Amino acid sequence: MLPRYYTVKGFGEHEINIQKSRFIAYISRAESEEEAQEFIQTIKKKHRDANHNCSAYLIGENDQIQKANDDGEPSGTAGVPILEVLKKKQLKDTVAVITRYFGGIKLGAGGLIRAYGKATSEGIQATGIVERKLMKIMHTRVDYTWLGKLENELRSSVYAIKEIHYLDLVEVETFVEEAQIQTFTDWIIELTNGQAKISEGDMLYLESDI
Repeated sequence: MLPRYYTVKGFGEHEINIQKSRFIAYISRAESEEEAQEFIQTIKKKHRDANHNCSAYLIGENDQIQKANDDGEPSGTAGVPILEVLKKKQLKDTVAVITRYFGGIKLGAGGLIRAYGKATSEGIQATGIVERKLMKIMHTRVDYTWLGKLENELRSSVYAIKEIHYLDLVEVETFVEEAQIQTFTDWIIELTNGQAKISEGDMLYLESDI
């Protein structure tokens, strides 16, 4: 698992007009080639009357799955420019489909490359990018008398609360960087006068907007 990487926030769409042609960008996260292909087919069905539904996706920790499709546009003028934007923005597990309705004015190869690149870039910006950082989930169990102080201190700290479980003892799950586990543990022990029971949990990704 990568310690950190960038991907899109989720689904997004954005339209631009260039020389009377409509370019509609559809962006989504896809963690497998099957997901990416399914997304592409969904957009193609939605816009079956469009002149082109060009696409690209970049999947895997090492970008091992890369595909670009010009869907009838001159070779190299649509799919590759879309893919290049994904690479330039260092995105992983991302699929983009750019739907084009031809407006009657030919753009030429250079114009098409710029148009598909611009549509992709603006579509990603409209969708939003997140950083996913691999974190350790720390479980802190305390008596309910400590909850107010513990929660307040955590919410004003660098640590993010994942969840609070109200059991016999209250249990707070917190995202902590691996390098900070000992620092976090010492801080909690001092904060609760040694009354907290602390244990390590799973490794999970924490998403934050960038």
